[in-house]
Amino acid sequence: MTHRDDAAPDSLRPKIAVVTPTYNEAENLPELARRIFALDIPDCALIVVDDGSPDGTGEVAEALGRELPGRVRLIQRGRKLGLGTAYVDGLAYALDTGADYVVHMDADLSHAPEYIPGFLAALRDADVVIGSRYVAGGGSQEEWGIRRRALSALGNFAIRAVTGIKARDVTSGFKGFRREALESLDMEAFRCKGFAFLPEETHACQRRGYRLVEHPIVFAQRFSGESKMSLAIIIEAIWRLLPLRFTRRPAGPPSGGSRAARPTQKPPAA
Repeated sequence: MTHRDDAAPDSLRPKIAVVTPTYNEAENLPELARRIFALDIPDCALIVVDDGSPDGTGEVAEALGRELPGRVRLIQRGRKLGLGTAYVDGLAYALDTGADYVVHMDADLSHAPEYIPGFLAALRDADVVIGSRYVAGGGSQEEWGIRRRALSALGNFAIRAVTGIKARDVTSGFKGFRREALESLDMEAFRCKGFAFLPEETHACQRRGYRLVEHPIVFAQRFSGESKMSLAIIIEAIWRLLPLRFTRRPAGPPSGGSRAARPTQKPPAA
């Protein structure tokens, strides 16, 4: 695994880091970066975690990094190692850069970057914000067929029933965190290395007593490429997540990760 940000100014310390795992997202990545930086969020960096995409996604990220030194950073892992491990590597790197707030999202533009300011506003009072299709104001674009809608709804219902997660959208990959919340999670000890990492992450935050809020989003059709979701992935996630129902809740957030601890830097106003 290599980090590609040699051109980054030493003085640049992003306060907001956006992490996106990629595999064959070369067509989508430039548009994602353009829309993120069009938001004009101060001290924001995009961290791309690429698993050796054969379509050249890593090379596209490197080119963006040269164009925007320090603002686009690449973690090149060389081969497919699992979605969950991509999040672990990206989130750990975001913390290493000193980011106070971290957002993770898909690179295929199904998650609209324009929601990020709303996430940051919500994080003034919350520890974790989940981009949710299943709260008032949320949903999916009409291009979704009945099969895809049913698969998503069934997956969410089953995973909530198995794990006891209270959030409605447990499979969302669009989330924002305060630094302290991320630092308290031992993600290396998570059971799930693939798609099921996402509900396990939410479950871990709920167990630690963090305040989770759901921010309504409309999940968009992929800009380019094909969805990687399937019934087999949902079934595997349910099987791997089943033991979480019997996991005891910790006594509370560890020192340095309590809800009383707040970073001195507030997120920008939405």
